[in-house]
Amino acid sequence: MAIIINLDVMMAMRKKSLTELAGEVDITLANLSILKNNKAKAIRFSTLEAICKALDCQPGDIIQYTAEGEEESYERTNPK
Repeated sequence: MAIIINLDVMMAMRKKSLTELAGEVDITLANLSILKNNKAKAIRFSTLEAICKALDCQPGDIIQYTAEGEEESYERTNPK
């Protein structure tokens, strides 16, 4: 998929743990982990809004588009 989720980067910048963010956003730890690990197929705008509010950021700080082919090089240089 050409959409990359940089939630882990924003969480690190804001010094928030997965558990802390899950509580603030009112989302299960499992679902937040799926999102953080780039395994999610979709995200509700209400969830995205709550994450942005909790992390004091913009949606573009979390969601990134990469052209096909660039995604593979991104994954090689940024392993999970």
